[in-house]
Amino acid sequence: MKRATIIIFVLVLIAAISFSCKPDVSRKKKTESTFSTLRTDKENKDHAIIKNEIFYGLLTPTEITSIFNRLGIPYEKAALNPTTNDDLYTSNSKASINLGIYGVDFGYVKMFNNSQQMIDYILTVKDMSSKLGIPDKYLMDPIKKIESDISSPDTIMALVNKSYSDIENHLRKEGRESTAGLMLMGGWVEALFLTTQLLYNAEKPDTEVVQKIAQQKYTLTSLLCFMKNYYDDPVVVFYTKKLIFLKRYFDTFDIYFKKGDLEINRSRQVLIASGSETTVTLETLTRIKDYVAKLRTEMVNP
Repeated sequence: MKRATIIIFVLVLIAAISFSCKPDVSRKKKTESTFSTLRTDKENKDHAIIKNEIFYGLLTPTEITSIFNRLGIPYEKAALNPTTNDDLYTSNSKASINLGIYGVDFGYVKMFNNSQQMIDYILTVKDMSSKLGIPDKYLMDPIKKIESDISSPDTIMALVNKSYSDIENHLRKEGRESTAGLMLMGGWVEALFLTTQLLYNAEKPDTEVVQKIAQQKYTLTSLLCFMKNYYDDPVVVFYTKKLIFLKRYFDTFDIYFKKGDLEINRSRQVLIASGSETTVTLETLTRIKDYVAKLRTEMVNP
């Protein structure tokens, strides 16, 4: 489980912490869906129904590892942003965005235990943090602590809350609050990019993967609310407009939960349910995948 510690840290940091507005997930009457992500009655008989906690659509460490293992997805170095691009990000905005991207890439490399690549990416993350004037301890200390108690969602949330608060306070003192917003945005885009490029197969879509992509509908809403805090930065405004365009694809479908199945804990920002189904079409998923790929390419280019 520790193999995916870094990636879940970055993902939780992106979407579950200090967002100024929270999505309203209401119970809706079930309608005929285009793509069902609920287990069939037969499957429910064969497996005990377990209610899972969802950090507003984020993958847990166990889920990340199990999906890659179950689908037999091999390590794909070409999907990552090369560490050799590090020196090309000379502006504060590019460095901020790609720090978030490199953080997620490091998590991906660590999940496959690629030792040399792990060293390259951790050195890059530290170098980028140094460029932005972010002390290493704000990122690395909580990661080390999470590794020793990864099973506790409350512990993760508390550590990440403190980490983000420390980073934001540090940047605020220097008048660079938007750096935090760009860093989180870059990480979210990279996580969705890797998911849609490596796990999603349009010819043979996996139910769990489709569900996790669809659930980013909630995360994107929260991210947009968060980004509005930094509209004094023209770069933030520029990318927010692009995220709003991406949101148009997510707005074309809904996610439904069985009556009485969904529980929402707003204090911990988690959804608790045994399943869900969505009206997302394969065409919409392809559009999301293609748009995210273009946006990510723009972000990693100097």
